[in-house]
Amino acid sequence: MRQAKIFISVFLVYYLLSSAVTAQEMGIGSHAKIIAKGKPDTAVLKSYERLADIFSGSNQDTVLYLSKKALELVAVNLPGARGRKKHVLLKVKAAIYSHKAHVHYYRGDPERCLELLNRSYLVYQEINYLPGLGSCLNDIGFIYDKQGNVEKALEYTLEGLRLSEKHGNKSQRASGLNNIAIYYDKLGDIDKSLESHYKSLALREELDNKEGIANSLGNIAVIHRKLGEDEKALEHYKRAAILQEAVNHMQGKARSLMGISGIYADSGELQKSLEVGREALQIARELGYPESMRDAAISLVRVEKQLGYMDSALAHYQLHILMKDSISTREMEKWEAEREIKSETAKEMLILEEEKKTREALAQKEKEQGELILYAVAVVFLLILVFALVMVNRFRRARENKKLIEEQKKRVEEHKTEITDSIRYARNIQKAVVPTSEELSVLPDNFILFQPKDIVSGDFYWMAEKEGRVYFAVCDCTGHGVPGAFMSMLIKALLDEAVNQKGLTKPNEIFYEVRKDVIDALKQTGAVGTQKDGMDAVLCAWNRNGTLEYALANNPLVLIRDGELHQTKADKQPVGILTGEQKPFTHHELQLQKGDTIYLFSDGYPDQFGGPKDKKFKLKNMKTILLQNKHKPLSAQKDILQKTMDEWMGATEQIDDILVMGVRF
Repeated sequence: MRQAKIFISVFLVYYLLSSAVTAQEMGIGSHAKIIAKGKPDTAVLKSYERLADIFSGSNQDTVLYLSKKALELVAVNLPGARGRKKHVLLKVKAAIYSHKAHVHYYRGDPERCLELLNRSYLVYQEINYLPGLGSCLNDIGFIYDKQGNVEKALEYTLEGLRLSEKHGNKSQRASGLNNIAIYYDKLGDIDKSLESHYKSLALREELDNKEGIANSLGNIAVIHRKLGEDEKALEHYKRAAILQEAVNHMQGKARSLMGISGIYADSGELQKSLEVGREALQIARELGYPESMRDAAISLVRVEKQLGYMDSALAHYQLHILMKDSISTREMEKWEAEREIKSETAKEMLILEEEKKTREALAQKEKEQGELILYAVAVVFLLILVFALVMVNRFRRARENKKLIEEQKKRVEEHKTEITDSIRYARNIQKAVVPTSEELSVLPDNFILFQPKDIVSGDFYWMAEKEGRVYFAVCDCTGHGVPGAFMSMLIKALLDEAVNQKGLTKPNEIFYEVRKDVIDALKQTGAVGTQKDGMDAVLCAWNRNGTLEYALANNPLVLIRDGELHQTKADKQPVGILTGEQKPFTHHELQLQKGDTIYLFSDGYPDQFGGPKDKKFKLKNMKTILLQNKHKPLSAQKDILQKTMDEWMGATEQIDDILVMGVRF
């Protein structure tokens, strides 16, 4: 019992450090006190079993230790037990075997799991405890299903159903029928699957188990979809969504809405599908569940592509990829944290065991002086044996951990490759929405120097033509890579809307309107500490009568005329949220002369580090290059700018997207 007290001290410290205490777990302390105080054997035994049950899904090493202590206590008390006490001992013994089975399932050893479940079944059979027998049969069926033996899974679960009907446990019957329906579905017997789902639904309705009812309705909807009965499937999905809303099971509601969206999409009702799909994604965002966001986003991509909403489709596809990456990263971090905690706990328990043995050795030495030599030899032999076992165990664990780490590394590399491929595909989509060389040909002689830092970019160039005016811009969105690309798609769409749908013509008015739309879309408040996403940009409107109107947000415009360089300073504000008053943008107008050359650029070129002292290139040096090469063709100027930057950077990493645009009138 002293050993149990030592363990409980470590156990409680470990639990409080590694878990958030919930309502279900409030009884942990009381069970620990019963064990530590040495209550009657049956009370201690029940506490061991309850603690093992509580930790069966979170700490496998603790479950195994508690199971070991419980089985030792059963072995001591069972031989002389009679009547009620014997029944309790055997019932706890069977439950402990079941808990150990679950541990071995989570550790990837289904054969050991089945062996322990069969032991549990035999003990329950000895005391004729029907609920336990039914539970064991359902668990055995579940393991066979995971091993791919669906026929055997069905056989055991049907037997479990027979027992649950015999002892009248409706909740167990409903769960068993639900599993049976799933197995029939896997075996291709859709009719029996549907029949079992409806029986499970009826029982759950009798029990008024609203969450269970919603689950059954969703499963039935899936079967009707397979049968091509979309109207029935739609009816069941809608009923499920209403119930899930009522019991606040919002993740389930999101799944039901995804099913409804899919039915609308298949029937050609794309707008309905889009509305429901967006509602599902909104719920997933509010819940913050990466899995739900991943599934909702990819279901929207198909519908938006059919509707021609390519910008939204790209944004949702990128969200799908980000959530997949988030899930993989989260699982890896969780695995690393659990492995470290378990390792430290095992070390602490080993130290406590060694201290206990040392104290016992000293007490025995004082009590039995005459057996000193024999005892010393026995202790040394025992320590050597323990050390050897520990070393063997550590070697085995090290080998298993190495194999596990190698497997995890392979998985991470595969995920990385998959994510990179997806981002490369996103790059192709991003390229498809920027102006082509043919579209740029409506401008006079021009060049574009575009060098993203990552696969996708936060910098982009934009062009539109309406009513004899050509609009073109160089935009630098907040961030680069995937976050920057998200912003670029949003702002590109808002620029298109401002010119083509809202009919705005003045660059400064276009900036003002886009800024309002960015603030609304991103729900920006301007509060201290909040993200201030937006863009720095130069936007021009060229009238074919020879005038150029433009607006500048944080980035300047450079003009070379008659061999001299002129720079128009920008408004010191972005196209996005700004702390304080949102000021209008300045309207600039220029009467063009033949040979005028203008340059639009983001801050990526002048801010790039490099050179012998690893300093910024600076705008001054960039203007010098432009002035020195003012008479050269624009294609040659582009090559000079590229070569100069390559030499300046050398081996230095590129820190931002680079974008320069030149136009000669």
